[in-house]
Amino acid sequence: MATDYDEVRSEVKESQEKSLEALRAANTPDARSVVTELEEADSVDGVDLPGDIIAEELVVEVVPQKEDEFTCSSCFLVRHRSQLAKEKDGHPYCSECEG
Repeated sequence: MATDYDEVRSEVKESQEKSLEALRAANTPDARSVVTELEEADSVDGVDLPGDIIAEELVVEVVPQKEDEFTCSSCFLVRHRSQLAKEKDGHPYCSECEG
């Protein structure tokens, strides 16, 4: 008697069918109820956040770009001209972005 080893065994086939039926019969939430629950969870009203709230204004001094500096067209950081790797179509690129 020849045996087909590629055929799925009957016990495995039955357990697969049972698990598929269990998944179909399970009480799964619909997409609308999940979205509603997420929106309700996102509301921050009445929740105390950790840490102290400081009502101070930050003062930042903005220093203009110097003549020996450039702004990289890839990472948008201000770099010294010694870090200039290449200029392509008039746009400078630093050695880290080019590397």
